[in-house]
Amino acid sequence: MAEAVAEAISGHQHLVVEAGTGTGKTFAYLLPAMMSGKKTIISTGTKALQDQLYHRDLPLLAKAVGRPITTALLKGRANYLCVQRLEATTVQDAGLADDLKAVHQWRYRTGSGDRAELTEVAEDSTIWPLVTSTADNCLGQKCPEYKECHVVRARRAAQEADLVVVNHHLLLADLAMKENGFVEFLPGAEAIILDEAHQIPDLAAQFFGISLGSRELERLFTELRAATLPMNQPELQRRLDRAQTALRQLCASAPRKEGRHEMATVFDDISAPISELRAALQPLQEAIGGFVEVSAEIDKLHQQLGVAGERLAHLVSEDSWDGLRWLDVNPRSLRLHLTPLDVAGTLHGLFNVGDQAWIFTSATLAVGDDFSHFTERMGLPDVTGITFPSPFALEDNGLIYLPADLPAPADPEHTARMLEAVMPLTRMTNGGVFCLFTSHRALNAARKWFKGRRKLLRGRPLLIQGDSPRDDLLRKFREHGNAVLLGTGSFWEGVDVRGPALTIVAIDKLPFASPADPLMMARLEFVRRQGGNGFTEHQLPLAALSLKQGAGRLLRDQADFGVIVLCDPRISNKSYGRLFLNCLKPMKSTASPDTVKTFLQAHQAAEEQHESRERVG
Repeated sequence: MAEAVAEAISGHQHLVVEAGTGTGKTFAYLLPAMMSGKKTIISTGTKALQDQLYHRDLPLLAKAVGRPITTALLKGRANYLCVQRLEATTVQDAGLADDLKAVHQWRYRTGSGDRAELTEVAEDSTIWPLVTSTADNCLGQKCPEYKECHVVRARRAAQEADLVVVNHHLLLADLAMKENGFVEFLPGAEAIILDEAHQIPDLAAQFFGISLGSRELERLFTELRAATLPMNQPELQRRLDRAQTALRQLCASAPRKEGRHEMATVFDDISAPISELRAALQPLQEAIGGFVEVSAEIDKLHQQLGVAGERLAHLVSEDSWDGLRWLDVNPRSLRLHLTPLDVAGTLHGLFNVGDQAWIFTSATLAVGDDFSHFTERMGLPDVTGITFPSPFALEDNGLIYLPADLPAPADPEHTARMLEAVMPLTRMTNGGVFCLFTSHRALNAARKWFKGRRKLLRGRPLLIQGDSPRDDLLRKFREHGNAVLLGTGSFWEGVDVRGPALTIVAIDKLPFASPADPLMMARLEFVRRQGGNGFTEHQLPLAALSLKQGAGRLLRDQADFGVIVLCDPRISNKSYGRLFLNCLKPMKSTASPDTVKTFLQAHQAAEEQHESRERVG
């Protein structure tokens, strides 16, 4: 893999690589990037992986290579302390006051301003939006603290570094700015490497769309009131009151059911408050326009109002853009979206500007040997993908169990029957169990099922997503070594539990995305317009790749062993079921619990013998 990456970088080529677990994927792209002498950007799927790559993997390789190379870590501006906003922030809430005090103290200790350093303030604390900036509210060079700005320093370091580590959100934000005619804020690079590249198509659809949320509008109105209240302008305050009232009415009129809703299905309920909000924004912007000379802050707020008004107009106009309009409803907020039906053309144009090498890698890019689902969505139709399968002995160390006589996935008893099939396996292994669900509804059904059946756990701890943060649950799971964990989407990827602490991964249903999900609807509409079949060309390969991600949680090291339990009868009774099993090759499958018992006992005995020899040694 390293040779293929090195060749792509030196030849300024595009490369798509599927790298199985244990390949050494990270080192296989880091080493040639470091040795190439070319300016390189590496983008990861999450900020956690970004930190791991920068703080652990890069220093380790740099020592081995013994070659001087300057590196930089660059995140989005919301990850950096804004000193100017910190100075202006006051809070009444006691809990927030403690967080604010901690931020003030940290201000004088930090060199980078990266909020990941301040672990004593929760990542989701509401203090962070108050003491960090966004592209909308940043004062830029007019800021009195510009010379001390952590964002400016981080970007300057990135401009000067040989290798820069970013995340997909930052990279796509930069690409979207280029598409809109702005100057990019990421340094120009000769090679761009995207790890966890399977996430890019859906993320790009969101970045190249338009959205507007109630929280950002509420924050804008709050900052406007704070900035203009001292000016004693009653008419301006009345216009601000009207806008805030219209926003609250919009939130009150939205569907109560959380989740995503196609705009057309709810527009009758929200059209009146949206019209009132648009009608309120215009005179408010005009009133603020008379005071833009008072301060840089008011000038910036005036610009934000203009942008919000333009976005809202696009979001509700049927004629403005060929995309899908939808509403995302959360417990205390909502967000309006306009998502393009396809981003392949846009991405193709961006990937083919300049003399750059683009390398895309992940453990899940191909369905069998077919990369077309990924390459077509990425605008890379002429790029051939290559696969480096896992070096682990998957055929010997992994087994797929297909429990017999389970009801259809839509059956109300499906979750209960799944758990009835999985729990007897806990008597066959000392290791832990992941039960992965495709919906929160099924997760909650499993929670209820265990309430009256704790004895079936036979002393095993039960850990449930939502009871504590994900990383805390994983830490407890590893420490216990024999726990049962119930989880949904966030446990399907990016989770690494090595050794006997995890020997069973049970998956309730094939992970088909809901056809009613607006992002899925947009893609299916595009496939239909092209004369294709949305199920076979999009839903099916997407579900197969998702299953590979979930099943990939099991074998994370050379000596790992275990069983993947697939509790969806469609694998056996539908013609497309074979596709899912092919994605998990070379692991074998069985419907016999006795075969599972023999497999687990044999591996457990071998592991105990190995541990015994080590103790004697």
